[in-house]
Amino acid sequence: MPLTRSKSLPSTDAMAENGGSDRQNLSSGRSVAGILHKWTNYGKGWRSRWFLLRDGILSYSKIRRPENVKMLSPSDDVRLIGDNSTDRLSRMYSCSGRGRRKHHKTIGIVHLKVSSYRESKSDNKKFYIFTANKTLHLRTDSRSDRAAWLQALASTRRILPLQSISGDFSFVSPKDLSISTERLKKRLRENGINESLVKECEEIVDSEFSEVQEQIKLLHEERTKLLDALKQLEMANLEAEASGIHESVYQLPNHNYSSLRSGKYSECSTSASSDVFEDISEEDEPSFHDTIECFSEPDAGSENMHFKRRTRLPDPAEKEKGVSLWSMIKDNVGKDLSRVCLPVYFNEPISSLQKCFEDLEYSYLLDQAYEYGKSGNSLLRALYVAAFAVSGYASTEGRHCKPFNPLLGETYEADFPEKGIRFFSEKVSHHPTVIACHCEGKGWKFWGDTNLRSKFWGRSIQLEPVGVLTLEFDDGETFQWSKVTTTIYNILLGKLYCDHHGTMQIRGNRQYSSTLKFKEQSILDRNPHQVNGFVEDVTGKKAATVFGKWNDSLHYVSGDAFNKASASLLWKSTKPPPNVTRYNLTSFAITLNELTPGLEEKLPPTDSRLRPDQRHLEKGEYEKANEEKQRLERRQRMSRKIQESGWRPRWFEPQGESESYKYTGGYWEARNERRWDDCPNIFGEFTEEIADCA
Repeated sequence: MPLTRSKSLPSTDAMAENGGSDRQNLSSGRSVAGILHKWTNYGKGWRSRWFLLRDGILSYSKIRRPENVKMLSPSDDVRLIGDNSTDRLSRMYSCSGRGRRKHHKTIGIVHLKVSSYRESKSDNKKFYIFTANKTLHLRTDSRSDRAAWLQALASTRRILPLQSISGDFSFVSPKDLSISTERLKKRLRENGINESLVKECEEIVDSEFSEVQEQIKLLHEERTKLLDALKQLEMANLEAEASGIHESVYQLPNHNYSSLRSGKYSECSTSASSDVFEDISEEDEPSFHDTIECFSEPDAGSENMHFKRRTRLPDPAEKEKGVSLWSMIKDNVGKDLSRVCLPVYFNEPISSLQKCFEDLEYSYLLDQAYEYGKSGNSLLRALYVAAFAVSGYASTEGRHCKPFNPLLGETYEADFPEKGIRFFSEKVSHHPTVIACHCEGKGWKFWGDTNLRSKFWGRSIQLEPVGVLTLEFDDGETFQWSKVTTTIYNILLGKLYCDHHGTMQIRGNRQYSSTLKFKEQSILDRNPHQVNGFVEDVTGKKAATVFGKWNDSLHYVSGDAFNKASASLLWKSTKPPPNVTRYNLTSFAITLNELTPGLEEKLPPTDSRLRPDQRHLEKGEYEKANEEKQRLERRQRMSRKIQESGWRPRWFEPQGESESYKYTGGYWEARNERRWDDCPNIFGEFTEEIADCA
């Protein structure tokens, strides 16, 4: 068998120059094979797989046992990539010689005609292949092996356009089909059949043929649509390459293959790209089975943009000083916490407006809910909505500092194209304190307002959310819920911690609603943060049971029976960042107050990122932060007077007598035009005379 082993390969430019020889090698039937490490899921991590590239199709199979690998026939002209592949192949043939060879089982196929790929920016051994319903994360043993695989993929892609699908099939048009009854009539007349019966037989034949012709017409239309779709996929890939668009930017519509989700263990799935992917379940294991998992390298989310979001806060400019708790507690027991003047030491460098956006960290759950509902799976939509409602609490783990209380009229925007969402929030009332927000995603809208009632009891702080959150999908299905109570314990003595407790009712306007119980943590509780609940239909019948922890993950089991062994994963929290500060911000929260390149000149003067005390705290300039906080709190005390004098929110309006607020629109349009004439500089100098004129 003619086997060759790949050595160090040239760069991409050199690969382009050698395109002619590559085409000749691959088009003549030569295949490429080798071992690649494929990311499967968080439970299994990287697993070795045997990959074979042949005739524009990349297939892979397990190699846990040598007899499971596809045996190459002696007539195969294959180029092996990697020393590990050669060694494994030798052992494989040795095993087959002893009669251990079994039937090959392919577990994945990728059609390269309508796929895309790219190399990793942060790891010189990693690359990705994008398909219509998932992304393959692949890793080689060396940099040269990765170059070899990328060269093979590039060579195959250059050959595929030569094999255009436009003329591969021939199919007669229904208009060209006809039938003659002359022979039938002649035979009937020869047998003495009278003319009226001959005519009746002719009409029967014509009628039957018309029905057949109609069926052929429908098949012809379906075939035409299929060919048009394949041509569009082919041309889209060719245009993307010809125009120099980065492969990671080019994406085709995401198709929902619900049948794949019913497998026992789906492999890693992330953002969609461009292919038809056929996959079967992994090994049978009595563990939790993932319905959807995400895996990305640190810079993957920012590659669709012109900048990379930060991964850590600035280093502090000063050494932080402690604060005496007793001096401030004795005069404030039982008071509304929002009216207690706390030193900046107790704040974290984000505002409550930005804190609202943290609830959207796992917005991909709503993208999944939208897709499942679109495909007709209303139960999974309701389950993913429940997972989203729980996921918003994960960022509170270990967060002991208070966000900045926004000024009246303060706003915050978040445009995250890598997540496909745009968020906006505004403080619409000072007394009572109300924050309204609005977010638009892929096929859904999310909005709500929160009036947070807080009490400071000396040993603990209790936060009672008042307000309704609404999620509306493009097909008209809506879900509404309110948040549960949050309590922060051990303010004076012991380990400081927070807990969420109460019952959350997620009400749907169609088939399903959910009930989630956040268990209150007791002193001796060794299994805290528990969430349990169920999804029920309109008749009150339980359709699924959910369980998990609000700081970690949420699983579900279909039906009323509760069996953890058959549970599927809905959501899992991301790992904490490596650069932990005393604020314990998540990787997502670290990006919220960042002034990315070119952003400051686009923002209105009311945006939280421009708030000076918050910016000084982020930089570790604690003295300046305290001074600015005291100055702005003097202005804050005038807010009630301003509000009573007729002040109205700029971007939200109250809805009747319900005291809820809804986005009126126009913010992003004003942003595009830099039209902020009616947005005051609320963080600038302020006097009581200005308040009187407001």
